[in-house]
Amino acid sequence: MEAEITTFPTELIQRRWLSEKTFEIKFSKPSAYRIQAGQRVRIYYQGLDRDYTPVSAPQDPEITLCVRKVDSGKLTPALSTAEIDTRFEISKSEGHFTFKPSGRLPVFVATGTGIAPFCSMVRAGVTGFTLLHGVDSPHDLYYQSELEPAASSYIPCISGEYPSSGEYFPGRVTEYLQKQLPPAKYDFYLCGRLEMIREVTWLVDEQFSGSLIYSEQFY
Repeated sequence: MEAEITTFPTELIQRRWLSEKTFEIKFSKPSAYRIQAGQRVRIYYQGLDRDYTPVSAPQDPEITLCVRKVDSGKLTPALSTAEIDTRFEISKSEGHFTFKPSGRLPVFVATGTGIAPFCSMVRAGVTGFTLLHGVDSPHDLYYQSELEPAASSYIPCISGEYPSSGEYFPGRVTEYLQKQLPPAKYDFYLCGRLEMIREVTWLVDEQFSGSLIYSEQFY
């Protein structure tokens, strides 16, 4: 017998566009709702459902998501157009992609909206990490103003064709790791597409022996 899914009522209270294709959306937080920074939730609407990792901190009064609109996506078209006060359902929080302090330097690696759990961790008080955020354009460096001050090293990695700039690394996150990150034992936290997670895992095995890897796949 399948376990019963527990959901809570929630309402859309705000939507803010961060770029042409990406928006931030806020939901009311159910009473006594508990979540850890980095955990994911599932949003339900009219027979559709999809997992997201909030960018909000656990102590925030709302649950905030960073969503990239995909026209053929399962739920994002509805999230991008639903009216304020529209009722949704939300699951209890799940997952183990949470910050685990150790004696090793944490290296956060995100692509696109995979920056979400790291934003939540920073808002929950995590500092002193190296952060690589891989995007196509500098316009997609969501939450840079919050993340950069908390990081010991913040490296935007721009894979699109843009003029060279000393403000970012011109290439993918895997290229930076391969060419620029000094050899050492790290705690790697990877969040993004499966291809990135696979490539970084191979690099860690080859170049950063003794490191640990934690990962969360974003579709």
